[in-house]
Amino acid sequence: MPYEVRGVIARGEGREVSVENVLVPDPGPGEAVVAVQACGVCHTDLHYREGGISDDFPFLLGHEAAGVVEAVGEGVTGIEPGDFVILNWRAVCGQCRACLRGRPWYCFATHNATQKMTLEDGTELSPALGIGAFLGHTLVAAGQCTKVSPEAPAAVAGLLGCGVMAGLGAALNTGAVTRGDSVAVIGCGGVGDAAVLGAQLAGASTIIAIDVDDRKLAWARDFGATHTVNSRENDPVDAVRDLTGGFGADVVIDAVGRPETYRQAFYARDLAGTVVLVGVPTPEMKLELPLLDVFGRGGALKSSWYGDCLPSRDFPMLIDLYLQGRLPLDKFVTETIGLDDVEESFAKMGRGEVLRSVVVL
Repeated sequence: MPYEVRGVIARGEGREVSVENVLVPDPGPGEAVVAVQACGVCHTDLHYREGGISDDFPFLLGHEAAGVVEAVGEGVTGIEPGDFVILNWRAVCGQCRACLRGRPWYCFATHNATQKMTLEDGTELSPALGIGAFLGHTLVAAGQCTKVSPEAPAAVAGLLGCGVMAGLGAALNTGAVTRGDSVAVIGCGGVGDAAVLGAQLAGASTIIAIDVDDRKLAWARDFGATHTVNSRENDPVDAVRDLTGGFGADVVIDAVGRPETYRQAFYARDLAGTVVLVGVPTPEMKLELPLLDVFGRGGALKSSWYGDCLPSRDFPMLIDLYLQGRLPLDKFVTETIGLDDVEESFAKMGRGEVLRSVVVL
């Protein structure tokens, strides 16, 4: 029998979300149904609501989630009912050219559930990032479930499902920050502050947080920033150079994803330094840089997909660090809310009042 649960639906560009009844089928081969316990409200959900990702409405929002496996379909191994899991939106296939090269974090054929969740009238829903977790139960590919310690609160664990992992991974995986490095992070929302935390965890000696909002800069200091720069008041490139002996930072992470912030990141890095783009641009954005500068400054220009994480490797390790008191993931949770409060959480996000609102079910 299908599960009938309430879920947050986006029906059209610019329209407020609604909470409606959703039918979730029993899991088929390779699938799992997860009883969602908590799901963070991410900017990506807002992009879906606004039609910034696709126009395949209606969308079932929510993807940054943790919960307990309720049922599994035929052929599923590695998880079973009762397991506490974090949902991930890049379930690696194990067979594509990236996986076969030993780089599964670049998997080119990630998979989702085959069956569709629907509204009561049979309308098929497009789940955000192949998950759709603003509801009591969701249907996913079994590979989207990563088992972790059940001692971690779901409201904290679920954050690794998207934004916090993206920031941590931008520093730890893509940027390969190591002890003694200087790091600058542009944009100090949830992803940027996670990048600050990742740099601190890796042993960076100088961590420079850059934003236009003093409140966000205060948050960044709480996550380990050694210096802060309000870029409304100071040129961030000059500030980073001043704080790094005139050279620039070893790694600069752009957690905003706009042409102007990327240029700042490019020129704020040291010669042979690394730029990491983790903020997601919109399709119409264009970047222009002198090709001679790209050549002459050397180093690496990288984009970070999901923090270049491998969920099976990274999620359990990071949860263990949290449980040991070494990774303060709970600081990202600004508030816990219900399904009916998601629309207001989008407004709070736009006003910069929260790092993460988390829906608790």
